[in-house]
Amino acid sequence: MKNLFLIASLIVTLLTSQFAFSQSRRVPASAGRSEYIEVEPGVKLHVTDLGEGQPIVLIHGWPLSDEMYQYQYQYLVRKGFRVIGITLRGFGKSDKPYGKYNFDVFSDDIYAVLHTLKIENAVLGGFSMGGAVTIHYVNKYKSAHVSKLALFAAAAPSWKQRADYNYGISEEGAAALIKQTMTNREDLIGGLGAAFAAKGTTLQKNTEKWLENINLSASPYVVTESISALGDLDLRPVLKNITIPVAIFQGTKDQLIDFALAEQLHKGLKNSYIVKFENSGHALFVEEMDKFNSELEQFAKK
Repeated sequence: MKNLFLIASLIVTLLTSQFAFSQSRRVPASAGRSEYIEVEPGVKLHVTDLGEGQPIVLIHGWPLSDEMYQYQYQYLVRKGFRVIGITLRGFGKSDKPYGKYNFDVFSDDIYAVLHTLKIENAVLGGFSMGGAVTIHYVNKYKSAHVSKLALFAAAAPSWKQRADYNYGISEEGAAALIKQTMTNREDLIGGLGAAFAAKGTTLQKNTEKWLENINLSASPYVVTESISALGDLDLRPVLKNITIPVAIFQGTKDQLIDFALAEQLHKGLKNSYIVKFENSGHALFVEEMDKFNSELEQFAKK
């Protein structure tokens, strides 16, 4: 009886040891990349970081988040790229601290993420307000970590009309929009979802709802502060400083960013070309998704 007890104890010990050994040898499934990156003490940005190879870094528009690029992630990862989406502070899943929300801050945050991840020779892409952010970044940091720039329906070189510039939203229109962010944000975002489509068309209802849900994840305070900062931004004087290759993607039926802004960018950016999306409005990344993805891939490979 004593021998049987000893044998049973030995078996239990061996099985327990083998289980513990197998657990300790488990190969991690994660690639070890953090979903959140600290850009300053107490402030972390949400980062989608997928794939291997040539890096493509994507900056979202107002008031979206990096989630807007879900179909670009799916495509580009499978084409051999490392694709990184950065959600600016105040939006989406990123931290939303009280403080400054301007284009210097956004650019500094992008630099901190790219420096932390040790990214080099990236294609940097920006949509709408994110296009203005990326231009500001490339100028301020002299193209640090990036070798190409892609602008998607960019709210640039100036989103707002000026004394010597008749393109973009009027002073009165900008003021009304800013007021609406503080008094009727829900209806504003609902209207934005409808206006994302090409003139004379509509987005699929579920697509419109998806974009609206992302928009509502932004801090209301930041929504106001960032669009106010965009109204103050005039990038025309700095375009001449940008010498890296630039691709300008623009829907010809955009109800929010007139095609003339793309032409102004092309005029100011000497090493640039325009890709027209004839069947798209502001949401060219979903309205002509296949063309958008393939054109971005081709630009990255040039």
